[in-house]
Amino acid sequence: MAGFQKFEPWRHVPGKVLLFLINVVAATALVFEGFNQGVFGTVSSTPGFIEMAKIGHDGIVTDTTKQGGLAAAYYFGGIWGCFIGGWVGDKLGRKRGVLIGTLFGIIGAALMAASQNSNMFIVARVIAGLGIGFINAIIPPWVSELSQAHDRGSSFSLVFVANYLGIVIAYWINFGVRGYQSDFRWRFPLAWMVIPLLIVDATVPFLPESPRWLIANQKREDAIEILCKVRGDLLATDPKILAEVEQLDAIIEASHHKRNNLVNIVLGGRYSGSLHLGRRAVMGFALQLIQQWTGILAIVGWATTLFALAGFDSYKSAWLGGLVNTIGIPGTAAAALVVDKIGRIKSLIISFITQGIALFIVAALIKTSQDASSVNTDQAARLGTGAAAFVFVYIWFFTMFNIIPSWIYGTEIWPQEIRAKGYSFTIFGWAVGSGVTQFVIPILLQRLGWATFVFFGALNIVAMPIIYFFYPEVAKRSLEEINLLFTSDSLFVKANMREYHHRIDAAGGSVPVAARKLLAEVDGYSASSPGDVSYVEKRGDLEEHN
Repeated sequence: MAGFQKFEPWRHVPGKVLLFLINVVAATALVFEGFNQGVFGTVSSTPGFIEMAKIGHDGIVTDTTKQGGLAAAYYFGGIWGCFIGGWVGDKLGRKRGVLIGTLFGIIGAALMAASQNSNMFIVARVIAGLGIGFINAIIPPWVSELSQAHDRGSSFSLVFVANYLGIVIAYWINFGVRGYQSDFRWRFPLAWMVIPLLIVDATVPFLPESPRWLIANQKREDAIEILCKVRGDLLATDPKILAEVEQLDAIIEASHHKRNNLVNIVLGGRYSGSLHLGRRAVMGFALQLIQQWTGILAIVGWATTLFALAGFDSYKSAWLGGLVNTIGIPGTAAAALVVDKIGRIKSLIISFITQGIALFIVAALIKTSQDASSVNTDQAARLGTGAAAFVFVYIWFFTMFNIIPSWIYGTEIWPQEIRAKGYSFTIFGWAVGSGVTQFVIPILLQRLGWATFVFFGALNIVAMPIIYFFYPEVAKRSLEEINLLFTSDSLFVKANMREYHHRIDAAGGSVPVAARKLLAEVDGYSASSPGDVSYVEKRGDLEEHN
């Protein structure tokens, strides 16, 4: 056993480099998720797949309802995987949980590529969905537990670049095999998705475990050693390490409170009082649901069909589908420049405005292009090109202003001792929103055509007031302040901010005192004793060191 422990490469890697490598492995895992989102729309329209799944004939999809159901099965697995995966990660550790998730993903991908009929394909999609549920539930919290708080916005941006990279790889692989007439054309892209998971499997065993999980499982010395390493090869006696270990102790102790039980959160946040944990669960769930209904999946998964509606031939449609999603990579990277600077809420509002306008213009140009195609083919081509241009505009603003805030918000609104559990509701919202949307998109495209984008554009406009009135800004807020932002019984931001300022004023302008009083109020005891030191104060001490 001792010999095995010595063979742990992370012990011999500089701390900052190790943290970078952890983020690379996390990003590689999310390539699998992006690839899954991007691959199905094109694959399911190939003649071989259509024949295998019995969703049409002569290379034409006629049963879009079944086609949508095959797409949605993946997210059904994700719904279960997000909660089961979080539980497994807490019980067995983050590393073992990730390996189990990748095993589900590999089995699911292999079965999809080998499918002989639609029933087998559905089972394979559900298994793969279980895998991504595990990965999404475990990897972001694991990275968060190893990273420092002030890096979280930019770190999320860089990790989600990998998610979009997976989408892009899917499109270009589909483009590359478009000339094949055999089953290779659809089986190879589905089989390819095991590659990032195999890379993760090969590297995860050599990475450090989560310090929080180690302390919770009586492995304190290992946890301190890992913290010293990832914080820049510090000594165990460094004040920053001592403060962080003290914080972890308090977080783990607080995590056993009955209000933090998953069942109690599901039941409306029982025992959470003015913390309103049930409301936060709904907010994280709803924000992801909103994001999936902004039209992004119609472009990510069905871009080839979109460009065909605009009048492009199959070759140009496939080429443009790959190119427009490629733009998402620098767009997501650019999010790191704005997500912390202008805040989550302003970013989201900017995205909903521009996305809604862009989709309305796309719909109008596609409609006029189709009308002109029988009269003036040159004019129809120009109008189709204009529609394509605004698809690029949509993708840029979505990736730069929407994707990161929608995901990171669902982690930031939770107390740190329950952040991993709370994040499960965000993933749950993603799975439900993506599953339902993926089910209806092929139906909408077949029956509504260009009007599909009017529908999604209108949903962007509807989303704006929901975000503005019900979602308080959390960027640049300390961990202590987050709890104070949800204390009003009203759902409106204005009422909650009024209550926030009232509590701060009552505490003499001190955020730590106001936060301590709030927890004392919820826990039903007095926090007036000068000897009472809550975990809120400990977290404040850590932030001062950071």
